[in-house]
Amino acid sequence: MPLVNMKPLLRDAMDNNYAVAAFNLVDYGTVKAMVKAAEELNAPVICQTSSKTIDYWSHEEIVSWVRTAAENSPVPVVLHLDHCKDIAMIEKCAQTGWTSIMIDASEFPFEENLEMSKRVRDIAEKYNVGMEAELGQIMGVEDDMVVDEADSVLTDPEDAKKFCDALDLSAFACAVGTAHGFYHGEPVVDFDRIAAINAATKTPMALHGGTGLSDETFAKAIARGSAKINISTNLKHVFVQSFVDYHNAKPKDFEPLRLIDAQYTACKDLFSGFIEKFGGKDRGSAFLSNMK
Repeated sequence: MPLVNMKPLLRDAMDNNYAVAAFNLVDYGTVKAMVKAAEELNAPVICQTSSKTIDYWSHEEIVSWVRTAAENSPVPVVLHLDHCKDIAMIEKCAQTGWTSIMIDASEFPFEENLEMSKRVRDIAEKYNVGMEAELGQIMGVEDDMVVDEADSVLTDPEDAKKFCDALDLSAFACAVGTAHGFYHGEPVVDFDRIAAINAATKTPMALHGGTGLSDETFAKAIARGSAKINISTNLKHVFVQSFVDYHNAKPKDFEPLRLIDAQYTACKDLFSGFIEKFGGKDRGSAFLSNMK
Protein backbone atom coordinates (compact mmCIF):
# COMPACT_ATOMS: atom_id res chain seq x y z
CA MET A 1 0.00 0.00 0.00
CA PRO A 2 1.16 3.62 -0.36
CA LEU A 3 3.26 5.08 2.42
CA VAL A 4 1.14 6.62 5.18
CA ASN A 5 1.26 9.91 7.05
CA MET A 6 2.61 9.49 10.57
CA LYS A 7 0.10 11.79 12.28
CA PRO A 8 -3.04 9.58 12.27
CA LEU A 9 -0.94 6.49 12.94
CA LEU A 10 0.57 7.87 16.14
CA ARG A 11 -2.78 9.20 17.26
CA ASP A 12 -4.14 5.66 16.89
CA ALA A 13 -1.17 4.32 18.88
CA MET A 14 -1.68 6.83 21.69
CA ASP A 15 -5.44 6.21 21.82
CA ASN A 16 -4.95 2.43 21.93
CA ASN A 17 -1.99 2.22 24.33
CA TYR A 18 0.72 0.91 22.04
CA ALA A 19 3.79 2.42 20.39
CA VAL A 20 4.95 2.22 16.80
CA ALA A 21 8.52 0.99 16.44
CA ALA A 22 10.76 3.37 14.48
CA PHE A 23 14.03 1.96 13.11
CA ASN A 24 16.83 3.88 11.40
CA LEU A 25 17.38 2.09 8.11
CA VAL A 26 20.87 1.33 6.81
CA ASP A 27 20.25 -0.06 3.32
CA TYR A 28 17.60 -1.79 1.22
CA GLY A 29 18.05 -5.06 3.10
CA THR A 30 17.16 -3.45 6.42
CA VAL A 31 14.10 -1.81 4.82
CA LYS A 32 12.91 -5.19 3.52
CA ALA A 33 13.47 -6.73 6.94
CA MET A 34 11.51 -3.96 8.70
CA VAL A 35 8.51 -4.29 6.43
CA LYS A 36 8.58 -8.10 6.47
CA ALA A 37 8.73 -8.14 10.27
CA ALA A 38 5.75 -5.76 10.38
CA GLU A 39 3.80 -7.90 7.90
CA GLU A 40 4.38 -11.10 9.88
CA LEU A 41 2.99 -9.38 12.98
CA ASN A 42 0.27 -7.38 11.17
CA ALA A 43 1.78 -4.23 12.63
CA PRO A 44 2.62 -0.69 11.50
CA VAL A 45 6.26 0.33 11.26
CA ILE A 46 8.25 3.54 10.80
CA CYS A 47 11.32 3.44 8.55
CA GLN A 48 13.54 6.34 9.64
CA THR A 49 16.48 8.00 7.96
CA SER A 50 19.26 10.12 9.37
CA SER A 51 20.70 13.02 7.39
CA LYS A 52 23.96 11.10 7.14
CA THR A 53 22.25 8.12 5.53
CA ILE A 54 20.54 10.37 2.96
CA ASP A 55 23.87 12.03 2.15
CA TYR A 56 25.40 8.61 1.54
CA TRP A 57 22.66 7.07 -0.63
CA SER A 58 20.47 9.96 -1.94
CA HIS A 59 16.86 10.93 -1.45
CA GLU A 60 15.72 9.15 -4.60
CA GLU A 61 17.33 5.81 -3.78
CA ILE A 62 15.91 5.67 -0.27
CA VAL A 63 12.39 6.57 -1.39
CA SER A 64 12.52 3.89 -4.08
CA TRP A 65 13.54 1.24 -1.50
CA VAL A 66 10.79 2.05 0.96
CA ARG A 67 8.09 2.43 -1.68
CA THR A 68 9.10 -0.87 -3.27
CA ALA A 69 8.95 -2.68 0.06
CA ALA A 70 5.67 -1.05 1.06
CA GLU A 71 3.69 -1.04 -2.20
CA ASN A 72 2.60 -4.68 -1.99
CA SER A 73 2.44 -4.74 1.78
CA PRO A 74 -0.89 -4.85 3.67
CA VAL A 75 0.49 -2.97 6.69
CA PRO A 76 1.00 0.79 7.26
CA VAL A 77 4.56 1.96 6.59
CA VAL A 78 5.86 5.48 7.28
CA LEU A 79 9.04 6.97 5.82
CA HIS A 80 10.28 9.45 8.42
CA LEU A 81 13.23 11.84 8.55
CA ASP A 82 14.88 11.59 11.96
CA HIS A 83 16.83 14.42 13.69
CA CYS A 84 17.54 17.03 11.01
CA LYS A 85 18.75 20.61 11.36
CA ASP A 86 18.91 21.47 7.66
CA ILE A 87 15.62 22.99 6.47
CA ALA A 88 16.60 22.59 2.81
CA MET A 89 17.11 18.85 3.35
CA ILE A 90 13.82 18.65 5.25
CA GLU A 91 11.93 20.23 2.35
CA LYS A 92 13.61 17.99 -0.20
CA CYS A 93 12.55 14.95 1.81
CA ALA A 94 8.95 16.17 1.82
CA GLN A 95 9.16 16.85 -1.93
CA THR A 96 10.74 13.48 -2.73
CA GLY A 97 8.30 11.23 -0.88
CA TRP A 98 8.93 11.13 2.87
CA THR A 99 5.62 11.02 4.73
CA SER A 100 7.01 12.55 7.92
CA ILE A 101 9.77 15.05 8.68
CA MET A 102 11.58 16.12 11.84
CA ILE A 103 13.22 19.40 12.72
CA ASP A 104 15.66 19.23 15.62
CA ALA A 105 16.32 22.79 16.75
CA SER A 106 16.50 21.76 20.40
CA GLU A 107 19.96 23.26 20.88
CA PHE A 108 18.51 26.76 20.44
CA PRO A 109 16.56 28.88 22.97
CA PHE A 110 12.81 28.26 23.12
CA GLU A 111 11.70 31.11 20.82
CA GLU A 112 14.32 30.36 18.16
CA ASN A 113 13.49 26.66 18.27
CA LEU A 114 9.80 27.48 17.88
CA GLU A 115 10.41 29.88 14.99
CA MET A 116 12.45 27.28 13.06
CA SER A 117 9.86 24.61 13.84
CA LYS A 118 7.08 26.85 12.50
CA ARG A 119 8.97 27.13 9.21
CA VAL A 120 9.02 23.34 9.02
CA ARG A 121 5.33 23.28 10.01
CA ASP A 122 4.66 25.26 6.82
CA ILE A 123 6.60 22.67 4.81
CA ALA A 124 4.67 19.80 6.39
CA GLU A 125 1.35 21.46 5.57
CA LYS A 126 2.46 22.26 2.01
CA TYR A 127 3.27 18.61 1.26
CA ASN A 128 0.69 17.05 3.60
CA VAL A 129 3.21 15.07 5.64
CA GLY A 130 3.60 14.41 9.35
CA MET A 131 5.97 16.40 11.52
CA GLU A 132 8.08 15.83 14.61
CA ALA A 133 9.93 18.50 16.59
CA GLU A 134 12.02 18.46 19.76
CA LEU A 135 12.18 20.53 22.92
CA GLY A 136 14.82 19.88 25.56
CA GLN A 137 18.16 18.24 24.81
CA ILE A 138 18.46 14.44 24.83
CA MET A 139 21.92 13.34 25.97
CA GLY A 140 24.16 10.95 24.06
CA VAL A 141 25.34 10.51 20.48
CA GLU A 142 22.95 10.47 17.52
CA ASP A 143 24.96 10.12 14.30
CA ASP A 144 27.21 13.21 14.37
CA MET A 145 25.27 15.08 17.08
CA VAL A 146 26.71 14.86 20.60
CA VAL A 147 25.03 16.11 23.78
CA ASP A 148 27.00 15.66 27.02
CA GLU A 149 25.09 14.75 30.17
CA ALA A 150 26.02 18.15 31.64
CA ASP A 151 24.42 19.87 28.63
CA SER A 152 21.22 17.81 28.54
CA VAL A 153 18.09 19.71 29.51
CA LEU A 154 14.92 17.91 30.61
CA THR A 155 11.75 19.24 29.01
CA ASP A 156 9.49 21.45 31.10
CA PRO A 157 5.79 20.43 30.78
CA GLU A 158 4.57 24.05 30.62
CA ASP A 159 7.03 24.89 27.85
CA ALA A 160 6.02 21.66 26.12
CA LYS A 161 2.38 22.75 26.09
CA LYS A 162 3.22 26.16 24.56
CA PHE A 163 5.44 24.48 21.98
CA CYS A 164 2.92 21.82 20.94
CA ASP A 165 -0.05 24.19 20.95
CA ALA A 166 1.77 26.36 18.42
CA LEU A 167 2.76 23.53 16.09
CA ASP A 168 0.08 20.80 15.92
CA LEU A 169 2.73 18.06 15.79
CA SER A 170 2.42 14.42 14.75
CA ALA A 171 5.07 13.54 17.34
CA PHE A 172 6.77 15.46 20.12
CA ALA A 173 10.35 14.55 21.02
CA CYS A 174 11.46 15.63 24.47
CA ALA A 175 14.11 14.96 27.07
CA VAL A 176 12.85 12.75 29.91
CA GLY A 177 16.04 10.98 30.98
CA THR A 178 16.66 8.65 28.04
CA ALA A 179 19.84 8.89 25.95
CA HIS A 180 21.01 8.17 22.42
CA GLY A 181 23.46 5.29 22.10
CA PHE A 182 24.20 2.57 24.68
CA TYR A 183 23.63 3.41 28.32
CA HIS A 184 26.55 3.51 30.74
CA GLY A 185 24.82 2.51 33.95
CA GLU A 186 21.11 2.39 34.69
CA PRO A 187 19.08 5.08 32.87
CA VAL A 188 16.95 7.28 35.12
CA VAL A 189 13.75 7.85 33.16
CA ASP A 190 11.39 10.45 34.60
CA PHE A 191 8.00 8.74 34.21
CA ASP A 192 6.19 11.51 36.09
CA ARG A 193 7.57 13.99 33.56
CA ILE A 194 6.38 11.80 30.66
CA ALA A 195 2.88 11.69 32.16
CA ALA A 196 2.86 15.44 32.86
CA ILE A 197 4.03 16.35 29.35
CA ASN A 198 1.48 14.10 27.70
CA ALA A 199 -1.31 15.39 29.94
CA ALA A 200 -0.37 18.97 29.03
CA THR A 201 0.24 18.54 25.30
CA LYS A 202 -2.17 15.72 24.29
CA THR A 203 0.46 15.04 21.60
CA PRO A 204 1.93 11.58 20.89
CA MET A 205 5.40 11.46 22.41
CA ALA A 206 8.40 10.16 20.50
CA LEU A 207 10.70 8.37 22.91
CA HIS A 208 14.27 8.68 21.66
CA GLY A 209 17.10 6.56 23.02
CA GLY A 210 15.22 3.25 23.05
CA THR A 211 18.28 1.00 22.74
CA GLY A 212 19.07 -0.58 26.10
CA LEU A 213 15.87 0.31 27.94
CA SER A 214 14.16 -2.47 29.92
CA ASP A 215 10.80 -4.01 29.01
CA GLU A 216 9.38 -2.45 32.16
CA THR A 217 10.59 0.99 31.11
CA PHE A 218 9.01 0.62 27.69
CA ALA A 219 5.71 -0.50 29.21
CA LYS A 220 5.62 2.40 31.68
CA ALA A 221 6.47 4.95 28.97
CA ILE A 222 3.81 3.60 26.59
CA ALA A 223 1.20 3.62 29.37
CA ARG A 224 1.98 7.32 29.89
CA GLY A 225 1.63 8.32 26.25
CA SER A 226 4.81 7.39 24.36
CA ALA A 227 3.50 6.42 20.92
CA LYS A 228 6.73 6.23 18.88
CA ILE A 229 9.90 4.57 20.13
CA ASN A 230 13.19 4.95 18.27
CA ILE A 231 15.72 2.15 17.87
CA SER A 232 18.96 2.95 16.05
CA THR A 233 22.12 1.91 17.93
CA ASN A 234 20.85 -1.63 18.51
CA LEU A 235 20.26 -2.07 14.78
CA LYS A 236 23.73 -0.81 13.89
CA HIS A 237 25.33 -3.39 16.17
CA VAL A 238 23.19 -6.30 14.94
CA PHE A 239 23.77 -5.25 11.32
CA VAL A 240 27.54 -5.39 11.72
CA GLN A 241 27.81 -8.25 14.23
CA SER A 242 25.58 -10.63 12.26
CA PHE A 243 27.84 -10.16 9.23
CA VAL A 244 30.96 -10.80 11.33
CA ASP A 245 29.44 -13.82 13.10
CA TYR A 246 28.47 -15.51 9.84
CA HIS A 247 31.94 -15.04 8.38
CA ASN A 248 33.62 -16.28 11.57
CA ALA A 249 31.39 -19.37 11.62
CA LYS A 250 31.92 -20.08 7.90
CA PRO A 251 35.23 -18.45 6.95
CA LYS A 252 35.44 -20.30 3.63
CA ASP A 253 31.96 -19.30 2.46
CA PHE A 254 32.32 -16.35 0.11
CA GLU A 255 28.83 -16.48 -1.38
CA PRO A 256 27.59 -12.93 -0.69
CA LEU A 257 23.88 -13.78 -0.81
CA ARG A 258 24.14 -16.31 2.01
CA LEU A 259 25.97 -13.79 4.16
CA ILE A 260 23.48 -11.04 3.32
CA ASP A 261 20.60 -13.38 4.11
CA ALA A 262 22.05 -14.13 7.54
CA GLN A 263 22.29 -10.40 8.17
CA TYR A 264 18.71 -9.88 6.95
CA THR A 265 17.39 -12.61 9.25
CA ALA A 266 19.19 -11.22 12.29
CA CYS A 267 17.86 -7.73 11.63
CA LYS A 268 14.31 -9.00 11.03
CA ASP A 269 14.39 -10.88 14.33
CA LEU A 270 15.46 -7.67 16.07
CA PHE A 271 12.63 -5.70 14.44
CA SER A 272 10.03 -8.35 15.27
CA GLY A 273 11.05 -8.39 18.90
CA PHE A 274 10.66 -4.64 19.35
CA ILE A 275 7.43 -4.40 17.36
CA GLU A 276 5.81 -7.05 19.54
CA LYS A 277 7.30 -5.59 22.73
CA PHE A 278 5.76 -2.19 21.95
CA GLY A 279 2.29 -3.68 21.44
CA GLY A 280 2.17 -3.24 17.67
CA LYS A 281 1.08 -6.81 16.88
CA ASP A 282 -2.28 -6.90 15.06
CA ARG A 283 -2.56 -3.11 15.08
CA GLY A 284 -1.89 -2.75 11.34
CA SER A 285 -5.28 -3.88 10.05
CA ALA A 286 -7.02 -2.27 13.04
CA PHE A 287 -5.53 1.10 12.11
CA LEU A 288 -6.49 0.74 8.45
CA SER A 289 -10.06 -0.22 9.38
CA ASN A 290 -10.37 2.87 11.53
CA MET A 291 -9.13 5.04 8.64
CA LYS A 292 -11.90 3.90 6.28
